[in-house]
Amino acid sequence: MKQALEQIKATAEQALHACTDLKELDAIRVKFLGKKGELTSILKQMGKLSPEERPVIGQLANQIRGDIEQDITTRMAEIKQAEMERQLKAEKIDVTLPGQKFQMGKKHPLTAVLDEIKDIFLGMGFDIAAGPEVETDYYNFEALNLPKNHPARDTQDTFYITDNILLRTQTSPVQIRVMENKKPPIRVIAPGRVYRADAVDATHSPLFHQIEGLVVDKNVTMADLKGTLEIFVKKLYGEESVVRFRPHHFPFTEPSAELDVQCFSCKGEGCRLCKGEGWIEILGCGMVHPKVLQNCGIDPEEYSGFAFGMGLERVVMRRYNIDDLRMFFENDMRFLTQF
Repeated sequence: MKQALEQIKATAEQALHACTDLKELDAIRVKFLGKKGELTSILKQMGKLSPEERPVIGQLANQIRGDIEQDITTRMAEIKQAEMERQLKAEKIDVTLPGQKFQMGKKHPLTAVLDEIKDIFLGMGFDIAAGPEVETDYYNFEALNLPKNHPARDTQDTFYITDNILLRTQTSPVQIRVMENKKPPIRVIAPGRVYRADAVDATHSPLFHQIEGLVVDKNVTMADLKGTLEIFVKKLYGEESVVRFRPHHFPFTEPSAELDVQCFSCKGEGCRLCKGEGWIEILGCGMVHPKVLQNCGIDPEEYSGFAFGMGLERVVMRRYNIDDLRMFFENDMRFLTQF
């Protein structure tokens, strides 16, 4: 039995020396030290020995078990170390190789120009106001001097949810809410999404963006309106920009006007860009109608004000000479990466 035990030890040492991976190492452990392993099988025969031989063989068997366990532990550490070295060698990084270039996102042209417009008006002392996109008929129409059956309502192409609830067709309701909740002096702009039931084409969309402005204070005049908008145009389009005001009509302002900018391409001579007119319309404006002030609890005898409104898409199209509004909403990277 002593020879058998020594043979098991020698065989185990030889197998461990040749072992190259952890799975094979575990198989060797089971083969020699498991419940049905070779060393266990030998120990089961201890009952056949004489009383004098049992202690000697038992001590030898325990020593051999300990040696094999120690050899397994040592070999496991060696295999793990070798595996780590192979992995580090296979996964080494050449720090001299050029890195991968990631494409960085940019601001959408609508967002970029809107931020620029906000900065211009913030620099002139305006605040930025916001309001709900789902509005009541009162705030969207009636408070703005557009009562029921007013003919101007037909041009709005409104998305009605109920007889009294609708998607706002303009950001003017924000101005009404501001005047109801804040006493003059008031100086705000109200940018936001608006909705109209327009067919989609190169110049129309059922969803677009407006920026409206409002100033209410004592002794506000048309001269203040013209000066404010001239500064805005020169800041946005350049100091050489030329503007003109044309009489117009809006139910919520009186007197009313439209602001044109001299064509950047032909300088007023007339070309394809301005459709031969030499001027490009960019916004509507006027003095706030006294009835609108009165609807908001502001005394028109004491206060006056002016308002203006522009379509953001139209401003951006003219800024970058874009001829199709649909490009803003199609998310075509070939278009967006140009900005």
